[in-house]
Amino acid sequence: MRHPYILSVCVAGVVFVAGCSEKPSGEETVERAFQDVNVVDESNLSDVMLTVADPNEAISYFRRTLNDNPDRIDVRRGLATSYVRAKRFTEAAEAWEQVTELEDSTNADSVSYADALIRSGDWATAEQVLDKVPPTHETFNRYRLEAMLADSNKEWKKADSFYETAVGLTTTPASVFNNWGYSKLTRGDFKGAEQMFGQAIRQDTSLFTAKNNLVLARSAQRKYTLPVVPMGQSERAQLLHTMALSAVKQGDVQTGKSLLRDAIDTHPQHFEAAVRALEALENRG
Repeated sequence: MRHPYILSVCVAGVVFVAGCSEKPSGEETVERAFQDVNVVDESNLSDVMLTVADPNEAISYFRRTLNDNPDRIDVRRGLATSYVRAKRFTEAAEAWEQVTELEDSTNADSVSYADALIRSGDWATAEQVLDKVPPTHETFNRYRLEAMLADSNKEWKKADSFYETAVGLTTTPASVFNNWGYSKLTRGDFKGAEQMFGQAIRQDTSLFTAKNNLVLARSAQRKYTLPVVPMGQSERAQLLHTMALSAVKQGDVQTGKSLLRDAIDTHPQHFEAAVRALEALENRG
C-alpha cells in the first residue's frame, strides 16, 4: 500500500504527477516481478495438468482458472483437452465448440472439435466442421480424421488416399496403419488388412491391438498359425484365444477347440475366458 505522504507529493503539481506516473514505485516493480513468476508457474502447471495429472483433476483446475480468466483461450483449450483425456467426449465436444467461437481460434482448434465430435459419435457434425477447414490446413490430425470419415461413408478410395497422406505427416504412424488395416478388414480385403497390421507392428511392437487385428485378418483367410511378431506369453495366449474364436465363427470348430487348449496351456495364469469357451464347445458336442 502506498504511504499518504507519497500520494500528497504526487498530486501537488503536474510535474510531480508526471514523474510519479513515469517511474514505478518499488512496490509496483515487486508486484510485476511476482506476476511474471506466476505466469511461468501457471504455464508449467498447465503443462503438468495436460500430461501427467489425473484428467479429472485437470478439469477441475482449468474450470477454476477459467472462472478467473474467462477470456483466455489457452485455458479453454486446456479444459477441452482434459475432457478428451478423461473420455468425457460429449463435454469435450461442447468445450471445443466454445473454443472455435472465440476470435483467436485457429484451424487446429476446428480439427480438435471435429475429433471430439467423432469420439462422441456425432460423425455428421464432425464432417460439417472439417468441410469448413480450408484445404491449405494440411496436418496429420486433419487427414487422420478425413480418413476415418471417408471410412464411415464407405468411400474407400478417398479413405486410402487420406490414410496414405496421414502416414507421411507423422513420425509415429503405427496407429494410422492399424486404423487403415481395420478399414481394409471391414471391406473384406483381408490380405490388405494383414499387410497394414504388419506395418503397424513394425512401427510399434508394443501395439497389442494391431497384433490382435492381425490375427483376425489371418484367421479370416483360415491361416490358423500365429504370425511371427514379438509377443509375451500372456499376449500369445490371448492371440490364440482370438484365433480360436475366429475359427469357431467360421465353422472350424475342432480347430477352435485345439487353439483354445493351446491358449489355456500357454497362459501363465488361469485363463478363465478360454476355459469357459472350451467348456461351452465341449458341452455343445
